[in-house]
Amino acid sequence: MLSINYFLYIAGMEKEKWNKLKQSYWKAFLEVAFIIFLFYSNLLMGEYNGTGLGKAKGLVWVLQDIFTLYNFIIAVVFATIGHLFFDYLKSK
Repeated sequence: MLSINYFLYIAGMEKEKWNKLKQSYWKAFLEVAFIIFLFYSNLLMGEYNGTGLGKAKGLVWVLQDIFTLYNFIIAVVFATIGHLFFDYLKSK
């Protein structure tokens, strides 16, 4: 069975670089996931405010209303942009 060290040897990458790259991708994934969580929690809270229909139509309707493909695309795109923006600010 081939190990990760074999593939790292073929790619010419040291194990320390591989671990650092893997750690940075994991960190980026967690930051984007947290921004998406904040986006959806904001949508959920908006449905239960004064102008939202959440109180009248119920929780199932609210969940169907906020978990749509368009909302997911918006969340992923702007969470990635937000992550890149704050990563740029952190590097300066």
